[in-house]
Amino acid sequence: MQIKPAITSVKIHDLIEARWSPRAFDPNKPVSHDNLLALLEAARWAPSCYNDQPWRFIVCNKNTDADSWQNALTTLAERNQLWAKNAPILILSVAMAKFNHNDKPNRWAMYDTGAAAANLCLQATALGLIVHQMGGFDAEKAHELFHIPSDCTPMAMMAVGYQGNIDVLDEDFKAIELAERSRVALYERFYAGRWGKDIE
Repeated sequence: MQIKPAITSVKIHDLIEARWSPRAFDPNKPVSHDNLLALLEAARWAPSCYNDQPWRFIVCNKNTDADSWQNALTTLAERNQLWAKNAPILILSVAMAKFNHNDKPNRWAMYDTGAAAANLCLQATALGLIVHQMGGFDAEKAHELFHIPSDCTPMAMMAVGYQGNIDVLDEDFKAIELAERSRVALYERFYAGRWGKDIE
């Protein structure tokens, strides 16, 4: 298993440091039902505006429902299909358009759905699983195949499973998999008191 801890400027929690997005999935190792439920439970306890919980996750398990999993795979961009085909679980996150309590537009739904997905990813890391989130998928096709209401927004497809041997990847993906992780400096994205003022 390849370990690629974040190279941080200050110490962060080990779980966050260890989380990354591999593409090399073990095609022969399924995710147990208990572990899958743990991922969803972690997502369920994410914070949300008014505790509205505006996320919906469509879980497609290759080992229990091959048809739904195949539908999920076909929505992916061709390049993503090349490696995601080895993931035993594909999960589509969806943001609801309106609040449950008053049926008014919920402009925070996408933000909250992202928070739920982040919880899922961290729980996966804690369980020794990997998750790779993808924006490269056909949202209109997902609407059709999964009967998603027209006013809801498919946000990301998540490949979930166990890390596999890098040899399952094509050569160009191997190079990406082996590359050092990086982020821009703190001061380029985080500001002190006003836009553009560096964090000391």
